Amino acid sequence: MSDYFSVLKKDSNNRARLGRLVTSHGVIETPAFMPVGTQGTVKAVLPRDLREMGCQILLGNTYHLYLRPGHETIRNLGGLHSFMGWDGPILTDSGGYQVFSLAARRKISEQGACFQSHLDGSTHLLTPEKAVEIQEALGSDIAMVLDECIPHDAARRYVRDSTERTLRWAERCQRARGRKDQLMFGIIQGGMHEDLRRWCAEEMAPMPFEGFAVGGLGVGEGEELLRSISAFTASLLPDERPRYLMGVGRPEDILSAVRAGFDLFDCVIPTRNGRNGTLFTSSGKLSIKRAEFAQDPRPLDENCRCYTCSQFSRAYLRHLFMAGEILASQLNSLHNLYFYHRIMAGCREALRAGRAVLWDPQGTSAGSS
Repeated sequence: MSDYFSVLKKDSNNRARLGRLVTSHGVIETPAFMPVGTQGTVKAVLPRDLREMGCQILLGNTYHLYLRPGHETIRNLGGLHSFMGWDGPILTDSGGYQVFSLAARRKISEQGACFQSHLDGSTHLLTPEKAVEIQEALGSDIAMVLDECIPHDAARRYVRDSTERTLRWAERCQRARGRKDQLMFGIIQGGMHEDLRRWCAEEMAPMPFEGFAVGGLGVGEGEELLRSISAFTASLLPDERPRYLMGVGRPEDILSAVRAGFDLFDCVIPTRNGRNGTLFTSSGKLSIKRAEFAQDPRPLDENCRCYTCSQFSRAYLRHLFMAGEILASQLNSLHNLYFYHRIMAGCREALRAGRAVLWDPQGTSAGSS
C-alpha cells in the first residue's frame, strides 16, 4: 500500500481488485475507464455530461496538444484542467502511440522520435525529456513515459532492441521529472514474447514509478494473444501499484483484463463507434442506420437510464444519423460512454460485494452471485 494507491478488496476467484487511486484532482475508484480526450475534449460530449454519467478521469494526448495549440499556451492559460473545463483527474499519453501510427512520417533513434507533423509537415523531435516537459506544462495528474509502441508482427530482434530503448527512455523520463504533484507511470513493452515482457517488467518494476502500464497490445495481434499477453504481463507487476492496460476497449476484453488484475483502461471505441452509428446495448451491438428502426418508437436500450435512452426513440436517433445531424454524434457517444461506465461500476459493485466479475455478452451486468 502507498499513500496514493491502495487495494481495498480482491476477487477470490481471480486477480480482479477494487482499488483507490489518489491524484491531485480527486480520488479514482478502480477499475475505471478513461474516455479519450485527445485534443482536450472528448469528441461530441460535454464535461458536464461526463461527470453526470460517473466519469472519474479523462485521457489527453501529449503529441496532439503539443502541436496544437501548444503546451506553453495551455500552461499560460492555467493548465489543461482549466483550459478544457474539467476539474477531475487527467492522464496524458506521452505520444508514443501517435508516433507509432505515423510510421511513414517518423524516425526512431536513441535520442527520441523525429516526426513530421500531420498538420503542416513541420519536423519535430520528441525526446523523453521533451515528453515530460510537455506533460508537466499541461499539468496532468498522471504522466506517461515516452516509449515505442512496437508493431505486433515485428521481428524478435527489433522487439528486443526497441524494448531496451524503452527502458532507457523510462530512466531518462524519471530523471527529467520536476513536478511533485504529478504521478508517472512506466510502460511495459516486449511485443508478443513472454520472455521479453518478463524481462522488461523485471527491469522496470524497481524504478520509482507510481504505476505501470502495459503497451503494444490491441494493435492487430488478435484476441487470443491480446488476452494471454496482457494477463501474463499483469501477473509480473507489483501488487501495490496501479496497472493500466493501454488502448484496449472492447467491453469483453476490458472485463477479461479486470479479472487479470488491471485497474485502468482507455479506448476510442465507445465514441468512435457512436459517431459511426454503432451502439452498445444490453442486447448486444446495434447499428442505428438500419432501415428496421425508421419507425421504431422504443428507446435504444430499455435497460439504460442515460439521457439518450430516457428521452429519444430509435426512430429519432436513426433520423438524426441519416440526416448527418451533429446531435446524432452527441447522443450516440453519450449513450456508449454511459454503457462503459455502467460496466465499470458493475465491476466495482461486484468486487465490493464479494461477487465474481463476469461478462455477459447479452447484458451489461458485470457481477454475478
